Amino acid sequence: VEELAAIARPLADADAVEAEPPGTGTGPVPVTPIVAWLRDRVGGDASLIAGFHQSMVLRTPADLGLDRLTAAWQKVLDHHDMLRLRLDVDGNGDGPGEWRPVVRPVGDVRAADQVTRVDVAGLDADKLAAVVTEQAHAARDRLDPRIGAVARLVWFDAGTAQGRLLVMLHHLVVDGVSWRILLPDLVTAWAGGELQPVGTSFRRWAQRLTASASDPERAAELDTWLDIVDGPDQRIADRPLDPRADIAARARSLTLTLPADVTAPLLTDVPAAFHGRVGDVLLTGLALAAVQYRRRRGGRGTSVLVDLEGHGREDVIPGVDVTRTVGWFTSIHPVRLDPGAVEPGEIRAGGPALGTALKKVKEQLREIPDNGIGYGLLRHLDPAAAEELAGLPPAQLAFNYLGRVAPGGDGADWSLAPEETPPGEDPRMPMAHAVEINAVTRDLPGGPELNATWTWPDGLLAEDDVRELAEAWSTALRGLAAHVAAGSSAGGFTPSDLLVDLDQGEIDKLQDAWRKQQ
Repeated sequence: VEELAAIARPLADADAVEAEPPGTGTGPVPVTPIVAWLRDRVGGDASLIAGFHQSMVLRTPADLGLDRLTAAWQKVLDHHDMLRLRLDVDGNGDGPGEWRPVVRPVGDVRAADQVTRVDVAGLDADKLAAVVTEQAHAARDRLDPRIGAVARLVWFDAGTAQGRLLVMLHHLVVDGVSWRILLPDLVTAWAGGELQPVGTSFRRWAQRLTASASDPERAAELDTWLDIVDGPDQRIADRPLDPRADIAARARSLTLTLPADVTAPLLTDVPAAFHGRVGDVLLTGLALAAVQYRRRRGGRGTSVLVDLEGHGREDVIPGVDVTRTVGWFTSIHPVRLDPGAVEPGEIRAGGPALGTALKKVKEQLREIPDNGIGYGLLRHLDPAAAEELAGLPPAQLAFNYLGRVAPGGDGADWSLAPEETPPGEDPRMPMAHAVEINAVTRDLPGGPELNATWTWPDGLLAEDDVRELAEAWSTALRGLAAHVAAGSSAGGFTPSDLLVDLDQGEIDKLQDAWRKQQ
């Protein structure tokens, strides 16, 4: 308490958000770590990312109106700088070259060039879905950041009935958090309201972030990242990725779903018992599954290297406020997870070794500084550190938990529509991992269900192998849920939960003694 009091400050003395002069958000934008990661992934060939995007399909009022929609989008374009991005590339941009993102001034981009109307009046649900899919592919093919084409909106006009609106944005200008800013702003602008101000521009944030790559504190992290990345053969795929053969057009996927009676405790009871987070639980299951999978193929050791995706809006730069800033803030960093040796029978039975495994993984995740944002800075923006990190084998697995969503809502205007759009990667893009897992919880009337989509390049792994790995993950998660449901002895604190210096063994002894007295 004395130490806390010594560093506490009144809120009035906290770092204030730096004021930006008008126009600060326009002009050249530094290449951030995630953009450098993308550039390296395609060997600097920007033509391979032309269609790299994220998209949403919304239900729209019947009276949406083309002119009214276009005016609303113009207001959003002028308000959010990154929607006016252009990617300048040395030469003609059809081969390797230096990337130079630049934000154009307000007024340089016309919404009328980005908004299209398609007549779908009278179409049934199947025909509407087919038209949406067709137009979504066409919209993707019209994206190209090299010419500043980073946004495409398609209004599916159903006449007097509720229509649809496809909003497709190049991934260089948007991420998951950005959608929560953009879509409400579009609705507000369409309704004639005023948009709330943006705190720190993406350009200013990128300047401050990239400058921090030279901070001594970041350089001091290098040994941590070297220890994480360097390790035993991962034994997930038999060969490395081939950027010419293992491309998005050849991607295959499968989706496994956990029912509500398993998902619900994974989101609540299990993390609560261990004073942890949902990610701690899901990644423990993945680590256990990967170890079992590798062991059956002659692999040794109990650790697995996984690339994690984060939102990237970490509180590491004083004086900035990016809560209403649109852009691609995402960070990617590796973690080495070691749940220890757990026998398959104990995993299925939900035995006590699962609790020990979760505690280990939780602490390994807590040891990552600043949620991993420093890795990208060192790997891509610090030449000396990059040379050391680039020589180590990359992770073959990638994991991203997208949180909880309510699918489709009640069908009201501006809610998410059920129609699907094409995958977000340009078909020509090289795939970044042997297996990528994207998990999301869907809140359904019968309770939450966890969906996990496993994606891999065809020819690198057989579907049966990926299914084996996915089912092993499902089995491990069921085991964790059963372990906590079995009794009050499951769970407990770990060293990162406490302000005193105790190791896990000491904590477990104290908790066991306390339980015996209850």
